[in-house]
Amino acid sequence: QVQLVESGGGSVQAGGSLRLSCASSGYVQELYCMGWYRQGIGEEREGVAAIFTSGDSTYYTDSVKGRFTISRENDKNTVYLQMNNLKPEDTAMYYCVDDCYGSRYYLARRTNVWGQGTQVTVSS
Repeated sequence: QVQLVESGGGSVQAGGSLRLSCASSGYVQELYCMGWYRQGIGEEREGVAAIFTSGDSTYYTDSVKGRFTISRENDKNTVYLQMNNLKPEDTAMYYCVDDCYGSRYYLARRTNVWGQGTQVTVSS
C-alpha cells in the first residue's frame, strides 16, 4: 500500500527553523520526484520545493530560495524540507507529493490528490 506520512510542522517565531519530513512506504521514493506544496488561508496552493530523480536536481519557488533546503535520505525512504529564517508569510499547510515533475525553473504535478499535510505557523 502506497502511503505518504508528513510530519514536523509546528509553531515558531519569525526567524526560527523547522524541518518537515515525508516518509513513504510501498515504493522506492528515490525513483520519483518528491516535492512540497503549501496553501495558506485564502491563498492558492503553490509548489515550494522539489527534488528530482535526475542527479538530485532541485526546484525552489523564489520566495524560499536561500532559506529552504530539500533533501532525501534514501535508506529511510524519506524526504525533508529544512526551513530556516521562517517568515510569517510562510504560514501554511504543507503537503508532500510524489508525482511531481519539472526542472529548476518550474514544478507541476500529474494528479490533484492531496494528503493531510502538516501545519506550519510563523508568528511575528
